[in-house]
Amino acid sequence: MVTVRRSLWHEPRPGDAPPIGRLDWLLVGVFAAAAAVESIVRPDLAWRPLVAVLAVALVPALLWRRNHPLPTALAGWAAAGLLSVLQLTAHAGDLGLYAMMADLILLYALVRWGSGREIVVGTAFVAVVVALGMYASSAGWADVFGGTVLLLLFVALAAVFRYRADLWRRQQREVRNQERVALARELHDTVAHHVSAIAVQAQAGRVVAAVQPEKAVEVLAAIESEASRTLAEMRSMVRVLRAEEPVAYAPQPGVADLRSLARPDAMPTVEVSLDGSSTRLARPVDAALYRLAQESLTNAVRHARSATRVGIVVCREGDTVRLRVVDDGLTEPGPVPKPGFGLLGMAERAQLLGGSLSAGPGPEGGWVVEAVLPVAAPA
Repeated sequence: MVTVRRSLWHEPRPGDAPPIGRLDWLLVGVFAAAAAVESIVRPDLAWRPLVAVLAVALVPALLWRRNHPLPTALAGWAAAGLLSVLQLTAHAGDLGLYAMMADLILLYALVRWGSGREIVVGTAFVAVVVALGMYASSAGWADVFGGTVLLLLFVALAAVFRYRADLWRRQQREVRNQERVALARELHDTVAHHVSAIAVQAQAGRVVAAVQPEKAVEVLAAIESEASRTLAEMRSMVRVLRAEEPVAYAPQPGVADLRSLARPDAMPTVEVSLDGSSTRLARPVDAALYRLAQESLTNAVRHARSATRVGIVVCREGDTVRLRVVDDGLTEPGPVPKPGFGLLGMAERAQLLGGSLSAGPGPEGGWVVEAVLPVAAPA
């Protein structure tokens, strides 16, 4: 499974930031009202009309701080820088409103939702504006230290929330990847088994159609039944994927259902042997054994040359359960062919449950698939 990981300082993409909501409008209203009231009740404030206009004009930037973190941060801190320049050049008194603390929220948004380049540019600009403001106000070392700690606190808080959100997105992608692989495995196991049975019945029908027409009718009925079961199982899987439709979940087949795979009158014949203790298994192990046996039988029917018999044996061995599927087909000399999607999916099933699976030519000919799984599924 290929997992795509994005860097913490990834480029922003649509959907990373939530849309503007009621809390954003409430935040804007609170800061706008605070700026207006503060500009009225503070008679010592120099350049009061200009400061009030700048503060009120800055507040709407809070609405777009997530989708446009760099422009809003630059606009907010540029207003603060303009007041520092006026204070420095005009030798005016205090030009700052406490409502200008909204700039800290814009700084948080810059680090939380901005891209790497935006964070570098924005924080550099903020550092220059803060240094200019401290110089203009002749701040002491205590004020410099306190102001720096406050800014770093907002930056660190934004970085923590950014990391947590990115980790959550990665975990969700991991879950979706695992679900996709599991669904592909289920589809392959189910559809391949039924389609292989249809193919075998069709081949038998071609043989008997000319000499035993009544047998051909039976073969066509078997094909119709198998095709109906295939469509029913595929529809149930598709229905699960459609969230708007209610789904009636049914338990997955297990070891006890392996007897339904037995075909004493078919070619090749399928014989099933179950140890009585193998039915008391953890549910994931029980379902996995059925799917492994089903896929092994499908491979034997499709690929075993001149096979006349397929044996499925399940037995309990202490804390493990062993599945063995053997056919008596002819094997070709030479290297073992590269495993296909079926064997890869079977190996994945066994490994996910802490077991193992082997497949290859048997010592006496034919093909042997053997899986060993723990009786208790791992946590």
